[in-house]
Amino acid sequence: MRLTVIGTGYLGAVHAACMADIGHDVLGVDVDVEKITALAEGRPPFYEPGFDEVLTRALASGRLRFGTSLREAAVHGEVHFICVGTPQRAGSHAADLRYVDAVVDGLVPHLPASCLVVGKSTVPVGTTARLTARIAGLVPAGVRADVAWNPEFLREGFAVEDTLRPDRIVVGTVGRESDETLRRLYAPMLEAGVPYISTDPSTAELVKVAANSFLATKISFINAMAEVCDAAGADVVTLADALGHDTRIGRRFLNAGLGFGGGCLPKDIRAFTARAQELGVGPAVAFLAQVDEINERQRTRTVELARQLAGGDLTERRVTVLGATFKPNSDDVRDSPALAVAAALHREGADIRVHDPEGTENARRTHPELRCEADLLTACQGAELVLHLTEWGQYRELDPVKLALVVRKPVLVDARNALPHDEWRAAGWTVKALGRPAPADRPPAARAGKPLRATIASPAVEADHANFLSPALPTGRA
Repeated sequence: MRLTVIGTGYLGAVHAACMADIGHDVLGVDVDVEKITALAEGRPPFYEPGFDEVLTRALASGRLRFGTSLREAAVHGEVHFICVGTPQRAGSHAADLRYVDAVVDGLVPHLPASCLVVGKSTVPVGTTARLTARIAGLVPAGVRADVAWNPEFLREGFAVEDTLRPDRIVVGTVGRESDETLRRLYAPMLEAGVPYISTDPSTAELVKVAANSFLATKISFINAMAEVCDAAGADVVTLADALGHDTRIGRRFLNAGLGFGGGCLPKDIRAFTARAQELGVGPAVAFLAQVDEINERQRTRTVELARQLAGGDLTERRVTVLGATFKPNSDDVRDSPALAVAAALHREGADIRVHDPEGTENARRTHPELRCEADLLTACQGAELVLHLTEWGQYRELDPVKLALVVRKPVLVDARNALPHDEWRAAGWTVKALGRPAPADRPPAARAGKPLRATIASPAVEADHANFLSPALPTGRA
């Protein structure tokens, strides 16, 4: 089938390349000339594991090309995917749909034949109906443009896998013809057994925001429990493990720590709340305001913990921040909890060094006031406090014995509860984390565990680039 994908960010570029990879003839369109040029040359403008290989393969097949013309897109496509951003509206929690509307206004008047317009962007419920009315006033005589909604469920860091092997495909259509078109388009996935959920557009629109709201609620719930654990001297990780054995709850997304960020969850739950208020059912989702508040409070609590470990004053204290992206396996720093904490520490006078395996350049652009280091050893040199804020695999493989020889003071805040605390403590580190009591505060049974791998090294051990990380971990991209 001939497809256009309009908007080539994380969602659109991956969708375009993957659709070409499964056999469709795809034109990707964007107003960003620099981005389009990079994609056309096979240079991904962002880091996403596996995307470069799919992009290269799709371009080589001749089934994928890129351009900037909506007029050209109108002529090319039988199905037009809208994949543009829907950011939070300035001065409001509501979604800003100007880019979605701009696509419709620029595409529809040039349509030469009937087609299907499919939204993949995350939008407020009712958007399909609104766009259907808008299109009716723009479409040329004798041309019909139906609208369907096919929400995306991509996880950054797993976007290629989630596109080619999704856990479900949800489509919201009005007529049988549109549904049949999408079934043909996704035939390889359906033949592989991927569940296909066909419903009305309003339900399809709600599925994405409801899913994000549930995940955000689960994360904030366990972070609220971490705050209770801090007050009661309990261990939130053990609590989460115990809860996770209940099949009605499950262990995933019960990881207490710094909370969620990125370009989706925070703005999506706010937009959902705003839309519910517009529909007159605001009280039904009022709890999401508390979910958002708990999430933001985790950042404040992490700053407070760092200040406490610095003796109450962060002025001119050298602090290393491990992580800049909002999650590992991505270079996305939008609404990054790690950078929010780093910026807050900087405002309190701390001398900040930020390291990230993939997000250093983006962090420099968004936070020029922070000193970002591409080299991990350089970032840690002379630190009085190390904050682990993004759970990259590279950081889990750090050797705490060797790192202790590099820093000025071996003090660690593991804001992601992802490092082996016993091993770090055995190497001489003071370790603090949200919702985790220090060993002296835990009962003896809780302190009993497996033998530790780490041993205190001789001062003669050199903490150079060759032995700074565990030998099992490559020093390149995680």
